[in-house]
Amino acid sequence: MLELYGSKHCPYTTELKEELEWQGEAFVYHDVEDDWEALERMLELTRNQRTVPVLVEDGRIKELGYKGRSCTV
Repeated sequence: MLELYGSKHCPYTTELKEELEWQGEAFVYHDVEDDWEALERMLELTRNQRTVPVLVEDGRIKELGYKGRSCTV
């Protein structure tokens, strides 16, 4: 299962989200600015890196940032 941790204020989160939707990928989106539990899970996965977007597959980071670009939360 794919999970996307991001922020609605981050344009790179939006770009990755749109790409996943265009590819027909099923994923769960977590806005870490609105969901503190999701933020805690993301920080645990990234070893306290506050960078979004974070794409996680089966509990492991698949992609950190999007095409070398990211936002800090």
